[in-house]
Amino acid sequence: MKGEAFFSGNVDYTLMGLPEIDSAIFFGSITMVTWGIWVVLGNAASESIDPRTAAAISYLVAGPLALGFIIVSDASLAITVRGGLLAGTAGLFTGIGLISMYVGLSGGSTTIVSTLGAMYFVIAAIIGMVVLGDEVTITRLVGIAFAVIGVVLVTR
Repeated sequence: MKGEAFFSGNVDYTLMGLPEIDSAIFFGSITMVTWGIWVVLGNAASESIDPRTAAAISYLVAGPLALGFIIVSDASLAITVRGGLLAGTAGLFTGIGLISMYVGLSGGSTTIVSTLGAMYFVIAAIIGMVVLGDEVTITRLVGIAFAVIGVVLVTR
C-alpha cells in the first residue's frame, strides 16, 4: 500500500485530499524553503555576532536534530568504513561551505552569497556527469547554462 514507506518512493497523500507527490519533490521543496530561510537568518546572525561563532552555533543545533531524527526513524546504525569515511568527508565540505557562507554574509550581499552558494547543484551535476558517469544530455547542459545565466543576472 502506498504511503506506508513515507521516506521513499511516491507518497500517497490522496487521503488528505492532495494529489500523489513524489518524495523527491516533496523533500526537495522542504529543503529549498528551509535553506532559503537558513541563509536569511544566518545573514542576520553574522551581522549580530562573529560569523564563525554563528556558523558553529548553527551546526551545534543541527547536529542533535540529525541525531534525533536517526533515533525516531528506522535508520540503520550500521556503518561501513567506506560509508563512514564518505559521510565524514561530506561533513568536512559541508562545514567549510557553512563557515564560508557565514563569513561571506558578514561582508557581502545576501543575494550574491546565497545565489553563488546555491549553485552547488551545478558542481554536483558536473561531477555526476564527468566522474560518476551520469548521462550527458543537451537538456542537462542547457539547464546548467541557464543556471549560470541566472546567477549572473541575480548577482548584478
